[in-house]
Amino acid sequence: MKLQQLRYIWEVAHHDLNVSATAQSLFTSQPGISKQIRLLEDELGVEIFARSGKHLTRVTPAGEAILKTAGEILRKVENIKQVAQEFSNDQKGSLSIATTHTQARYALPPVIKSFISRYPEVSLHMHQGTPMQISEMAADGTADFAIATEALELFSDLVMMPVYRWNRCLLVPRNHPLCQTSKLTLEDVAQYPIVTYVFGFTGRSKLDEAFLEKGLSPKVVFTAADADVIKTYVRLGLGIGIVADMAVDEEDEDLVALDASSLFESSVTRIGFRKGIFLRGFMYEFIQQFAPHLTRELVDQAAHASSRAELEELFAGLELPVY
Repeated sequence: MKLQQLRYIWEVAHHDLNVSATAQSLFTSQPGISKQIRLLEDELGVEIFARSGKHLTRVTPAGEAILKTAGEILRKVENIKQVAQEFSNDQKGSLSIATTHTQARYALPPVIKSFISRYPEVSLHMHQGTPMQISEMAADGTADFAIATEALELFSDLVMMPVYRWNRCLLVPRNHPLCQTSKLTLEDVAQYPIVTYVFGFTGRSKLDEAFLEKGLSPKVVFTAADADVIKTYVRLGLGIGIVADMAVDEEDEDLVALDASSLFESSVTRIGFRKGIFLRGFMYEFIQQFAPHLTRELVDQAAHASSRAELEELFAGLELPVY
């Protein structure tokens, strides 16, 4: 059994069983990958992939178990490389972040600018996606850090730590009737068509819960994952927008932002990493630049927490900044 063979089966499984695409991504030949997979299966005495002719069709039950262990081995190998790099040159390396559009567009730019200034030889890569995609990218090693607000149950294999609290605002065109309302209520908001985030994105669950508790059925006419897209459709008159406070900037002077913090419970954005990952010095630095209260000591304590309950207890009572 060779490490290369484990890499091949892992990559094939994560390229939708497309051996040709896997070969291109690894800069090798398709026949070479197929041969090595067959040699590994012959050595193990089981099929990792079921086949129809020359095509791989699915991962077998034995393959599922083998791939899980192969992933763990490959991650440990990557940890060894990270340890070596930390001692050979602690200023050089790479850092990958998986997050949503709102975080990438509004919360992270000053952090990334500062980080790149401090570590010019660290290449930074950002992946955007849904909470499910973010979780998968961090869990399988595509990304080092996951930054997200929603769907924490998806992140059971990750150490997730609180960064800041934030809330929402309503975005309406100037002269909209809601601009004349002295004290906004959910009943007021529910009278109008709503343009907001896709379910599962950027605190959307808090919005739905608020209306549900009041027995209201909001008229959500359009949803998007991107706050800038939401603004576009508010400008087109499709409805009133409900977005994260952080998503409003000076470019939105044609719209009026109405504080909605009294209508919805605040949400918490978190940053996390895979359990067992080796954190390099610049990775601690990135975390602390993004969340100054997350000291190296606190991050290490979180990394060694044995359960979600222990992790939550560690951060209980922590006063989070408000974005």
